[in-house]
Amino acid sequence: MKGIKRFGKRGKLCPRFTGPFEILEKIGQVAYRLALPPALSAVHNVFHVSMLRKYVSDPSHILSYEGLQLQSDMSYEEQPVQILDRKDKVLRNKTIALVKVLWRNSKVEEATWELESDMRAQYPELFR
Repeated sequence: MKGIKRFGKRGKLCPRFTGPFEILEKIGQVAYRLALPPALSAVHNVFHVSMLRKYVSDPSHILSYEGLQLQSDMSYEEQPVQILDRKDKVLRNKTIALVKVLWRNSKVEEATWELESDMRAQYPELFR
């Protein structure tokens, strides 16, 4: 299951924000109904205000919404794009080789450190 994350769960491969989406109506004191795209039709469209972020409009800011290819169980598989960096982590008795991996649909700031041995086994094309 490594590399597969479910929509809405926190994790290092989970997209930080999805959107922006239009607010259709306010429900009670702390909930909003959002206009979600058809690809997210299985997601409940009412969100607590703590899950939403304010968008400050800027005429020069052009939003490019890149939809995720969600499967029927609302999960998606992340694919690595490239290796950004390498380092060796020294423990008491051994040294562990790590690589910093840039994932598809993620920014450079969201790149993660992974075990080099695991990445070589799963994605040998990154090391050619």
